Amino acid sequence: MTTTQNNRPDGTQGTGGPTGRVAPIDDPDTGPAASAGEAAETAAAIDEAGGAAPLPAEAGQVSEKEARQVAEAARESAWDRPSFGKELFLGRFRLDLINPWPRSDPDDVARAEEFLGAFGAYLDAEVDGGAIERDASIPDEVFHGMARLGAFGMKIDRKYGGLGLSNLHYCRALMRAGSISPAIGALLSAHQSIGVPQPLKMFGTPEQKQRFLPRLAGGEVSAFLLTEPDVGSDPARLATTAEPTPDGKGYRLNGVKLWATNGTVATLLVVMARVPAAEGRRGGITAFVVEGDSEGITVERRNAFIGLRGLENSLTRFHDVFVPKENVIGGEGKGLKIALTTLNTGRLSLPAMCVGAGKWSLNVAREWAADRVQWGRPVGEHEAVAKKLAFIAATTYGMESMLDLCCLLADDERNDIRIEAALVKLYASEMAWKIADELIQIRGGRGYETADSLAARGERPAAVEQILRDLRINRIFEGSTEIMHLLIAREAVDAHLSVAGDIIDPDAGLARKAKAGARAGVFYAKWLPTLAVGKGQAPGAYAEFGPLAGHLRHVERTSRKLARSTFYAMSRWQGKMERKQAFLGRVVDIGAELFAMSAVCVRAYAERDTRPENVELADLFCRQARLRIEELFTGLWSNTDSLDVASAKRILAGRYAALEEGVATPPADAPWVARWTPGPSTAPDVRRRIPPRS
Repeated sequence: MTTTQNNRPDGTQGTGGPTGRVAPIDDPDTGPAASAGEAAETAAAIDEAGGAAPLPAEAGQVSEKEARQVAEAARESAWDRPSFGKELFLGRFRLDLINPWPRSDPDDVARAEEFLGAFGAYLDAEVDGGAIERDASIPDEVFHGMARLGAFGMKIDRKYGGLGLSNLHYCRALMRAGSISPAIGALLSAHQSIGVPQPLKMFGTPEQKQRFLPRLAGGEVSAFLLTEPDVGSDPARLATTAEPTPDGKGYRLNGVKLWATNGTVATLLVVMARVPAAEGRRGGITAFVVEGDSEGITVERRNAFIGLRGLENSLTRFHDVFVPKENVIGGEGKGLKIALTTLNTGRLSLPAMCVGAGKWSLNVAREWAADRVQWGRPVGEHEAVAKKLAFIAATTYGMESMLDLCCLLADDERNDIRIEAALVKLYASEMAWKIADELIQIRGGRGYETADSLAARGERPAAVEQILRDLRINRIFEGSTEIMHLLIAREAVDAHLSVAGDIIDPDAGLARKAKAGARAGVFYAKWLPTLAVGKGQAPGAYAEFGPLAGHLRHVERTSRKLARSTFYAMSRWQGKMERKQAFLGRVVDIGAELFAMSAVCVRAYAERDTRPENVELADLFCRQARLRIEELFTGLWSNTDSLDVASAKRILAGRYAALEEGVATPPADAPWVARWTPGPSTAPDVRRRIPPRS
């Protein structure tokens, strides 16, 4: 799990890149975008060049075109399985892909419930979340205790010593851990979702799995290292090198990696490094399994943040670190594709902790609002607070429904969930932050006060201010909100770009444009008429869903409206649509709300006999979501986007610098981004070594 720093190809910082052609990559998890013709050109160019662009010198500059080539080449372009999210953005409401609500295997459920019970009991009895917050450290004995229970092998197959939990139960375990200490949730998530276990599970050789997975299942910790001090969203500028050794036995790694969660305690690392292309060698950005104690590795810093104070996050230097060729994952030049593919399910861990935060917030808000009396009534009965309570409850149900559905779809492996997983990550990280903010408002001054201060006065130590600090990173971790908008938008318009991309590609020749025109004519002749009329206009449609039927009809109608709006925008702006990031963000947000509405309705219908109250929650959520959707549609065409962009250019040029006068600003005697040079470390090694279990 890595935080993000979004860098434009010119080295300046920003929050995104063009969609419809390319979006910058945010650590492992972004969304490149390019026209179909450009994608084909890209693949051909990269293959011809041996799979790698010229090596930048210590994160040097590359052209925008080179950055696009690397980004688009890493994108998973095939759609071999159905996708509810993809169809939704095309105006096709495929309810059959999620209804009936998927079910887990009963034997898997029984095994998982046994572990979850033991894990929860251990966390409650043995782990002091407040102490982790105060000390900014997870104790050694907690590492040992979780290892004994198998928590470090939750996603590792049983034949390698792991628990082999489903995505659903893995996420429930993370949610439980995060409710005690978000730092523990982040530790386990970074270790298993993007650390060594998941890439090896998907791309590792049998020998690699046998060699590394039992160690990790037994309690060793892994980390993922991609981001560099001057390279975040633009992997074309990756400067860590992996030079093949003359004897052909391996590689020598040189470079510096920033923001590696678990980096100070990990004994196994996934490291992304650039292998130079050569005759007979593909080269390119490659994933390696690296032993954390290898000679030449120095953990130069443990980074500190406003939240997740127990997070073991590092700045790590590699100097002539030998890695055997047997430790390459998936082959040379496959590193970014491995990272992006891994995150299709790896992203589900983050919303799991957001859902847990929503549940925790709901408990605190409900009990406080019922107990606290102002103006002769419990504060929860006053309309201003009641609306906040309703938002927290409905949104928590919505987030949980989206997450559970994504997990179940991932577990049955019959669906492509890259869009759905990205949507729930985006949606949950944004909504959980709003929930925490509303909780602080409900709690008033006590919401701003620390848990220790509350306890010192004899009050219940509800760590509300901490949850706000801890949640803030989720809008940046594993793809910032801005990057997630671009990633999802790229996938949402993929069908259009695959048939008509060359029409708007300024580099496409007349022959390519003519072929694209023919393809587009056939596609749109069939597709556009389907957007005019649909099942959502039939008054009796989805009647089996009872009081929720109207919401599903609304989803169907709105899906078609969204597809029409997207098509109109592409026709209007054509190649310039890549710069309409605010528009694309609203399109994605509408899609996220529609996905959430679908999930809550199908879930509530499935649980109508066992949890009849959930029908009420689903109805409440959908009514709130419909209002948000209406506002987003208005914003598609009525906004200040162009004015904002023009104003930003003037702001960057210093036209309004006088507005900054009258305050003390940060000193200008250091760069915004620290530079690094290759070579041995001159800093002490600050890695933390967890002693072996007794």
